Amino acid sequence: MSSLIPFWYIIIAILWTGFFVLEGFDFGVGMLHSLVGGDEAGRRAAINTVGPLWDGNEVWLIVAGAGMFAAFPGWYATMFSAYNLALVLLLAALIVRGLAFEYRGKRDAARWRGTWDALLTTGSILAPLLIGVALAGLLGGLPINADQNFTGSFWDLLKPYPLWTGVTLVLLCALNGATFLSLKTTDDMRQRSWHLARRIAPVTAAFVTGFIIWTHITAGKAFWLNLIEVTAILAVLAAVWLVWDHHEGFAFAATAVTIASCIITIFADLYPNVMISTTSPAYNLTVHNTASGGYSLKVMTVVVIIFLPVVLAYQTWTYYVFRRRVSREEFTAPEPARQGPATDAAGRLPVGEAEGKGT
Repeated sequence: MSSLIPFWYIIIAILWTGFFVLEGFDFGVGMLHSLVGGDEAGRRAAINTVGPLWDGNEVWLIVAGAGMFAAFPGWYATMFSAYNLALVLLLAALIVRGLAFEYRGKRDAARWRGTWDALLTTGSILAPLLIGVALAGLLGGLPINADQNFTGSFWDLLKPYPLWTGVTLVLLCALNGATFLSLKTTDDMRQRSWHLARRIAPVTAAFVTGFIIWTHITAGKAFWLNLIEVTAILAVLAAVWLVWDHHEGFAFAATAVTIASCIITIFADLYPNVMISTTSPAYNLTVHNTASGGYSLKVMTVVVIIFLPVVLAYQTWTYYVFRRRVSREEFTAPEPARQGPATDAAGRLPVGEAEGKGT
């Protein structure tokens, strides 16, 4: 059983990382679709770049939560009780995003669509912000007693380090979304996406660098940065350079690597703990005092070995099928055909009109 505990910690880290890598550009598109779109046709085109993908990407969040519940029930119980209000806000943000995708086109009214656009943007900002605050709180520390119960309030979650992490993830998602839109759109939308990416990239690099240094200090590890932390900084610097040098595909990839490195950094610096107690280090939650029994871990290991490759293969196929660019012209209403003069069954003009043509 002891060998399966670190294995399942790695699986949980992979699931959270996969969620942010796949959903990061999705959140970014939601944030930026109004700015990139410009008009209704453009906004519809921007949303349709992630239309076939967003709901499948969010499955990773559900599986990450379910995996924590099954493999580390003690961790799940304490974390979800501590983040009760934050999770309600997160669910509201995710639900609003889903409704916006589905309902904004149900009525052909500017006010109706404008309302859903605003809700889509708000939900897309709140979701990564709240998740970033939650994940950073695991390492930053929360008041937890000897019974593994959270003894604080909602305001204990809003400390400088978690808030910085939340803003960092929002910026990373925005940059990832901008580079994704530049890959998936054409003409003026593509140019607007690239201009936005160039504005967001330097700020994102500054926040990522600050996040990595702050995380390293908070974890209290060795003086030098570890490989994953160095990778995050190098990847975000590469993303800035690639954005300014107009390498769309490589810039998107570098941003995705940065997101993955940042999430992995939190889990790597946290291990073997899963939640730090600010009450006493003796009350820290670890992988060992929160794990399920050996039989449960064995059964879940078989399940994940069988089904995780299937899910990865399916999502890879989905991305391949919907790989083409989306143009705003696809969503522009065609101009009504110009009516010519009426003719009879033989295609001849009426006498009066025929005479007029001849004059």
